[in-house]
Amino acid sequence: MLSKQFSLLSKSIPVHSDLYTGKHLNPWFVTGFIDAEGSFTVTVVKDSKRKLGWRVECKFQLGIHERDLPLLQQIREFFGEIGKIYNSGSTKMNNYIISSNEELLILVNHLENYPLLTQKGGDFLLFKKVVELINNKAHLNIEGLHQIINIKASINFGLSEQLKSEFKNFSPVERPIITIENIPEPHWISGFTSGEGNFYVKIAKNSGKAGHRVQLKFRLVQHSRDKLLMQAISKYLNTGKIYNYSEKSAVVLEIFNFSDISELILPFFEKYPIIGVKRLDFLDWCNVANLMSKGHHLTSEGITLIRSIKEKMNRERST
Repeated sequence: MLSKQFSLLSKSIPVHSDLYTGKHLNPWFVTGFIDAEGSFTVTVVKDSKRKLGWRVECKFQLGIHERDLPLLQQIREFFGEIGKIYNSGSTKMNNYIISSNEELLILVNHLENYPLLTQKGGDFLLFKKVVELINNKAHLNIEGLHQIINIKASINFGLSEQLKSEFKNFSPVERPIITIENIPEPHWISGFTSGEGNFYVKIAKNSGKAGHRVQLKFRLVQHSRDKLLMQAISKYLNTGKIYNYSEKSAVVLEIFNFSDISELILPFFEKYPIIGVKRLDFLDWCNVANLMSKGHHLTSEGITLIRSIKEKMNRERST
């Protein structure tokens, strides 16, 4: 009887990702996903064919597991099908890459209108300056090249040892700090969660009738420099606790109160849906929440069913 109830429940929850095409993606969702999974790179390499002996390139990249290829295709469609999607093969990763300067200006325009909220936004602002310098042909003269080197020195991991030895008098520019007090739009949270969110089901032994205790947990993890952002997310959702993992330089937002999950988190993500494979983890999470609301987690049969759901979630999901 319980399995039949579960089957009906699964069919009752709409899979919103089936309703989305790239053209209809909310722009704040796209920015949230870039905040989670995007990267901005400036490359300066020796090239004897160039007048100054150096080639400068800018690259934007979104890299996610090959299971989420349809989501990358949706995002590429959102941007007017600029850039290309590559499969890395051995690592089972797909990378959406935009490297044409003309096409990067389209990305820049989007992120100017819907700005990044993580400290990754600092990298973007510097990256944008290099894109603009290249667009104005400044990289073709020595002054412009040195300006780009000084900017690159403050992006991501800075300059390589080779570049430091070649440009000994480089002077890193000041890296912008992103300050955030409030989340501007709920779709940003759904986009960010589609990349960084985790939906857990914990089953632990106890002395109760069923012999086990079930707990649901929603989690977001970021570098400690984004603590203010995590606090803003918690404030917006009106729930959650913030933990510092100093040994990992990380900050964690966790929500595990069942009433908050039922009354705040589930309705939020039904209204502002997660898109991609993680949507399936959320739907499984919803199913467990519904089983728990009916008290099935207090029976051995219910524990068995919940365990079968858990065993196919997250990293264990094959498709």
